[in-house]
Amino acid sequence: MDTRFDMFGNEIAAKFAKRFAGAGLVIQQSPLPKSTQELVSLRASQINGCGWCIDMHTKEAAAAGETTTRLHLVAAWRESTVFTEAERAALALAEEGTRLADAHHGVSDETWSQVRKHYDDDQVAALVALVALINAANRLAVIVHQQGGSYEPGMFAAFH
Repeated sequence: MDTRFDMFGNEIAAKFAKRFAGAGLVIQQSPLPKSTQELVSLRASQINGCGWCIDMHTKEAAAAGETTTRLHLVAAWRESTVFTEAERAALALAEEGTRLADAHHGVSDETWSQVRKHYDDDQVAALVALVALINAANRLAVIVHQQGGSYEPGMFAAFH
């Protein structure tokens, strides 16, 4: 499968990517823990089948010190012991916020309650924005067949 369209080589797409990255910078600079940001991004990307984003967030998390055990268990976080209760709440929100069409209730009251129990208002704002942003990024990459495997940590630092 070849990439259908170079989202980094087109003027309009490049302008959009710069603004998109700017939105991401707000989240990166928030008080939401970096490890939580990467775990949430990775889980949503797994659900959406986005090879580019899985590659990016796995490598960024590893470069930031995340363990291989935790990275390998993100897809099965409910059946593992390596995530905190706060991380589990964030992963549940990521899944329910990603699978909106799969459930009539969207994000459950139980999940929302757990998120509110573990995160303050600024962290909740960043977490909700992150789930929306990573789902948008997944869709962009999947639509154009942006394939995973070539990402290097820090590759997009210049976009900020």
